[in-house]
This record gives sequence, C-alpha cells and structure tokens, in this order.
Amino acid sequence: MPGVRQPAVSGTFYPGFGPALRAAVSRCLPESSPPARVPKALIVPHAGYVYSGPVAGSAYALLIPARASIRRVVLIGPSHRVAFSGIAASRASAFRTPLGDVPLDGRSVDVLLSLPVVRVVEQAHAQEHSLEVQLPFLQSVLSSFSIIPLLTGIVSPNDVAQVLQAVWDGSDTVIIVSTDLTHYLPYSVASEYDARTASAVVNLDADSIGDDAACGHDALRGMLLAARRNGLQAQQLDLRNSGDTAGPRDAVVGYGAFALY
Repeated sequence: MPGVRQPAVSGTFYPGFGPALRAAVSRCLPESSPPARVPKALIVPHAGYVYSGPVAGSAYALLIPARASIRRVVLIGPSHRVAFSGIAASRASAFRTPLGDVPLDGRSVDVLLSLPVVRVVEQAHAQEHSLEVQLPFLQSVLSSFSIIPLLTGIVSPNDVAQVLQAVWDGSDTVIIVSTDLTHYLPYSVASEYDARTASAVVNLDADSIGDDAACGHDALRGMLLAARRNGLQAQQLDLRNSGDTAGPRDAVVGYGAFALY
C-alpha cells in the first residue's frame, strides 16, 4: 500500500504555502452569492491558477451551498505524462496539498477495480497535475470529503461512462471532470474552436468532441454520455483562454467551466 501521494506541482501551478494558497483560491471564486441549485458534476480546467483559476472558480462556487453535504468527490482527468490502457486508480491513503491531506475512498476504489477497465497505476498519479490542481478548490469550498482519483489512458468514452455510473450514487457525491480545451492555437482560431466544443458540451453531444478539442477528451466524452443516460442538463459558466487571462494571444490554451444538473 502506498502512503500519502505528495503534491507534484505545489509552488508552480499554485502557491506552495497554505495561507497564500487559500488567498489564491479565494481570489478565483466569484464574489456573488452562489445559487441554491447544486450540480451533480462540474467540468473544469487544470492549468496554473494565474491562467485558468477564475474559470475553475466559477464552477466550484456552485458547491458552496452543499459544503456540509457533499462527502465524496469523483475526480477524473487525463494522464499527461504516463501512457497506459484503461483508467488508472490509486491505492494511496490520501492526496496531500499545502492545505492538508484529502483521504481516498478506498471502498469505492475497490468497487472500481472489479471493472476490467480500471487498474492501479501509481506512476501515472505521481507527477500528474490534472487532478492535483482541483484539490485546493475542493478543500476551500467543502467541509469534509474523500476522493476517488481516476486518470484516463487509452479508453473508450463508453467505458468511462460505465465507470462513472458505478460510483454515481446520490447527492452526497459530485463528479469533477478535469480538462483544458484547445492547445497552442492563435487566439481567434482557438476561440472559434472552443465555442464549438462548448456548444457540444451544452448539448451533451459527445460525438462532436474530437481528440484535438480537449486534452481530457475521453473523460469529457464519457461524462457527457453518462449525463445523457442519467437525464442531466449542462450549463456553460465560463469560456476563455490564456490570451484572456495571463498570456500572449499567438498560441493560447482554452479553458471552459460547465455545470451539469
């Protein structure tokens, strides 16, 4: 059994000192009061906070009304560094950030490991940022919760949907899909492409999302399939890119935030 999974991008993607990190997350959350309706799932970006933090914050603020009632978070995003087939789970006891340790839901991991497509791949989780950058947001908007961290390798959207269905459960469980959108296109081209992807998300149209539309395309398409099967509806919350936030416009990365109810 591995122990605590240590942070890999603390101090680079987000501040490495607890008080500074809390302040950074707070700046990313909108000041307006969140609505009473709490989503079942969120789709959020995973870049450095200076780039995509406010976009992610527009989604995480929606969880604040359920601060005490959400007890489990399914985190799913792409593996950027390690290639494998299927979906990678972790046997770590917790994932650590400068805000503390987030325990894993070991029983749910056991359930998922009974599925052929899920296996333990600790090396995929060790240096991966796509899930890690979500944790400080969750630690800031929720009280006490456990996580099921999942990384996608080579996997079909239908397999992703089946895995999500296995841990769907009730209102105490929320699903977080971590993905950026287009990568390193000129600003105007990226904006047009990302707008088409956003329309596909709102329409739960998994088939219209290509591999080059989002780095987390498999998790995203699987989530949309599961959402359609469970009668969810999607709402676009924010759609920007690094040229709008903190970068040049000649080669941008796209970020979108969506809530599914």
